[in-house]
Amino acid sequence: MELGQAFGSVLKAKRQAAGLTQEELAFQASLHTTSISYFERGLRQPTLHTVFILSKVLHMRASDLVVEVEDREPEIRI
Repeated sequence: MELGQAFGSVLKAKRQAAGLTQEELAFQASLHTTSISYFERGLRQPTLHTVFILSKVLHMRASDLVVEVEDREPEIRI
């Protein structure tokens, strides 16, 4: 799995677990809904700054978000 796809899969799972729509997550993170969609589908990768913002909205540490990506897909292709 590609890095972007792995991150997107984790982001989508965390967003859904938080009970948020893509629109709600985008609004709370001051991002465009299209950006969330692109991230979740692995079409674009967020900047480090955006990872921190998303993790804050999802009430988790950015490092925990990254670890979950690593745990979900240990052989990520970069």
